[in-house]
Amino acid sequence: MKIFASQIARQRFAVICLLGAVLAGGAGFAGGVLWVKERNPILKEATFTNLSASYNEIMREYLNGAEPKDLIDGATEGMVKSLNDKYSKYLIGDSGEAYVQNYESEVVGIGIQLREEDNVFIIDTVIKDSPAEKAGLKAEDILTAVEGATVKGVSLDKLIELLRGEIGSKVSITVTRPKQTEPITVTMTRAAIPVMTVSYEMKPDGIGYVVISRFAQKTADQFKTAIDDLTKQGMKGLLLDVRSNPGGLLVPTITIADQLIPKGKTILQVVSKEERSTQTYKSKQAAEWKLPIVVLTNRHSASAAEVLTAALKESAGATIVGETTYGKGVVQRFSQFKDLSVLSLTEAQWRTPKGNWINGKGVEPDVKVSLPAYTELSALPSGTVMKLGDYGDSVKTLQQMLAALGYDPAGASAGVYDEATKSAVIRLQKAEGIEPANGETADSTMNKLMERLREKLKKEDYQEQKGTELLKGLIAKGTSSSK
Repeated sequence: MKIFASQIARQRFAVICLLGAVLAGGAGFAGGVLWVKERNPILKEATFTNLSASYNEIMREYLNGAEPKDLIDGATEGMVKSLNDKYSKYLIGDSGEAYVQNYESEVVGIGIQLREEDNVFIIDTVIKDSPAEKAGLKAEDILTAVEGATVKGVSLDKLIELLRGEIGSKVSITVTRPKQTEPITVTMTRAAIPVMTVSYEMKPDGIGYVVISRFAQKTADQFKTAIDDLTKQGMKGLLLDVRSNPGGLLVPTITIADQLIPKGKTILQVVSKEERSTQTYKSKQAAEWKLPIVVLTNRHSASAAEVLTAALKESAGATIVGETTYGKGVVQRFSQFKDLSVLSLTEAQWRTPKGNWINGKGVEPDVKVSLPAYTELSALPSGTVMKLGDYGDSVKTLQQMLAALGYDPAGASAGVYDEATKSAVIRLQKAEGIEPANGETADSTMNKLMERLREKLKKEDYQEQKGTELLKGLIAKGTSSSK
């Protein structure tokens, strides 16, 4: 221990300590600033002061006032848009939650699918074993009220929101049924409704036909169920349809590939920014797949659908039939924040098993087959009425649909709802028993058009027909898809 020899020495020491404390405080503050800047690189950018100053000025002076969260969300949204990457996006709040729900295995509701027709909501499908089926609801029932409140004037999105809720909660709806005068009111307990992304059927000659609409959390499980059932039915070859599949999650895609691709063969390679790392996924197949595979694609098959298609083509010897795929060879990772907003950001790209980049190019089919032009027509807008004197792209689409079904509005001006178009619509309405046959195109007429086009496509699906033909040949030869 040391003691001070004099008062002067004590004072001098006090001054030195004070200066030391100030210097240490300054150094600590500077260190703290540097640490904050290291943790938040945005603070190093000179233009960050513009953002901060603009925020402060808006909050202080903007005439109509502003919400801080709205300003920050808008800034984040704009920041992501500035990347000029069509796949990267910032989705705010409910939009972010809806994005995440696209990939979830279930939704909570009553188990019905609705369509809007002439300003009324009609039950299109009742899902098996759902609360709706157990309550006796049927397809073509017209939904008129939820919890006693009319649904007239409610948007379809809002109505779906009203029908969904928490598991175990109750909801009361009222429907009217054709040929029944009294309305029907039922109360149901909301339940988890599985989101089905795989459908299948056994076609003649032992062809198992499986459609994957997108890759969500339970898609691989649903695919396995389909394959197991088709195998029990005596499947001899697999016709896998990923047409118009926009992609989705990578994990279920890899799991499906594991089932179909020989063990140890490459499924894909994921390459990070500046090729700092490459992750190669190889098949972990547990049981050998011995059946031939034909894959159906079109120009809307994208992302994970292309991963599976390329892997089956290059590592399992599958035959690809249809059109060149979309060409999305990049990978997004998404993060959801506490307020449900989502950042989906392009962080990697991928190569096929043979090392091919497909971004902007797509996967080429082995056998090119196109569909009739009417299959590329966009859907007509619901909840509207097109009539004499209207014009635009929707009218042009209507005219093309009429022509495809044999009701050609001969002499009509493209995109103009003229007398020739009205006459063609009247012919369709009379043939289909649509009342009134007034030549105006409302939901009932639009829906009938779409129904008839779907029926027409079943007869003219040249891609499926070619795929089936090739698969029959492979089955006859006893050829496995593996090479």
